[in-house]
Amino acid sequence: MKPQRSVLRRTGPKPKIDSDPHPADQHVGRQIATVRVQSDVSQAQLARSIGISFQQLQKYENARNRVSASMLYEIASSLGVPVGRFFEGLPGNDETCVDARALPVDERLDFIASAEGRRLIAGLVNLPPRVRGRVSSLISALGEELAQQDTKADSETAGDPAPAECKTV
Repeated sequence: MKPQRSVLRRTGPKPKIDSDPHPADQHVGRQIATVRVQSDVSQAQLARSIGISFQQLQKYENARNRVSASMLYEIASSLGVPVGRFFEGLPGNDETCVDARALPVDERLDFIASAEGRRLIAGLVNLPPRVRGRVSSLISALGEELAQQDTKADSETAGDPAPAECKTV
């Protein structure tokens, strides 16, 4: 007579092979990127400190590759945060709050991780500090100007009268 083995039954759908990354992997990757940016650490610096290539770190941050527990521990240690920081806001992680929502994706992180963002940052880093500050101020001023134009255009399309402009004679 053979002893019976207990069988674990899957409660959710069977994971697809070669499909989109799991939402938990995406969340952890975004959190790694967020903490890294908040700590003012580049991908290259963090990757060097934990002994991987910056391309591998990009894959972790974009959830193209899953982060192992030991690697997550190394990342947390290098950034000086507890490992649990990467799971904050993950739905189902907080036992007291069943309806927890994922943190919103910060478009700035997506841009920084893009090829265009990396080229821009590399170009800025190569500028002398004074010029870099002026370029940064110019970019901020352009962004504010465009935001004002968008607000004005939105109010005009909504039927709201635009504020009258003052002209000096």
